[in-house]
Amino acid sequence: MSERPLLAISSCLLGENVRYDGAHKKDHWLIRELGRYVDYRAICPEVAIGLGVPRQPIRLLKINEDIRAVGVSDATLDVTEALQNYAFDTVPSLGDISAYVFKSKSPSCGVFRVKQYHPNGMATAKGAGVYAEVIGQQMPDLPMEEEGRLCDPVLRENFVSRLFTYHRWQRLLMDDLHSASLIDFHMRHKYLLMAHSQAAYQRLGRLLSNLKGQDLRQVAKAYQSELMSALNRKVSRARHANVLQHLQGYLKKAIKAGDKVEIADNIAAYHRGELPLVVPIKLLAHYFRCYPNDYIAAQAYLQPYPDALGLRNAI
Repeated sequence: MSERPLLAISSCLLGENVRYDGAHKKDHWLIRELGRYVDYRAICPEVAIGLGVPRQPIRLLKINEDIRAVGVSDATLDVTEALQNYAFDTVPSLGDISAYVFKSKSPSCGVFRVKQYHPNGMATAKGAGVYAEVIGQQMPDLPMEEEGRLCDPVLRENFVSRLFTYHRWQRLLMDDLHSASLIDFHMRHKYLLMAHSQAAYQRLGRLLSNLKGQDLRQVAKAYQSELMSALNRKVSRARHANVLQHLQGYLKKAIKAGDKVEIADNIAAYHRGELPLVVPIKLLAHYFRCYPNDYIAAQAYLQPYPDALGLRNAI
């Protein structure tokens, strides 16, 4: 597996002219910013199943409890099974990807609140695209997001954190699995996990507490599910502040009283919403460079992804 994460992505988001109208939906942040640190695998399920470019657009039609992907102007065009079958066929080839970015609102690729139309023409926005729904069901631990939601700084930071964490986990599984490597991974992600869910961190710790004689692949499977479920939760300012205070505790014997006050004041200001997260993070990083601590240096929380992405500047 490459050192750079591999992302599956809707082809139109990379600028490919594959949409029903022959256009694209190039996403500049994905290409120019995130693209500096990841590689992409472009997928357009509608083109893959043989729909042309340009083509008749499709929509989700709800008939009783059945959801069908049909043509907008000609409902006899029904590509539901074709999209589902393509998704099932695609899943085995996605084992090396670390996340998937889908096109929002798409009847094939949308993940959240895709419009479902009733025969009377009324629409409700509560479904998932036919293709994306199968991918999500078959790969529940895979970080998935829509490009539209990535405009939200909190969702963007959360997604990228999951992406790089999942990639680190995948690289761990590529090697011979040992009890020590699982425990080391858990140790390195202690504070990242605690920020999302202290209860999940504790459950994962209990899972790894007695590995002698256990099937490590089965343990790893259970760990992965709990890990990715926990990281999918948003982190509040209060939880970030709690983790920052824990990290500050490792400096209590090294720094002067005035420095402790400075750190505490910055954490409190962040908690109140007066500073972005990057400020107390950078301040702590500065003091840990002056007073190195091997345990803290190993923590993914301080740098879960490349700093140059600047994601903590906006949360």
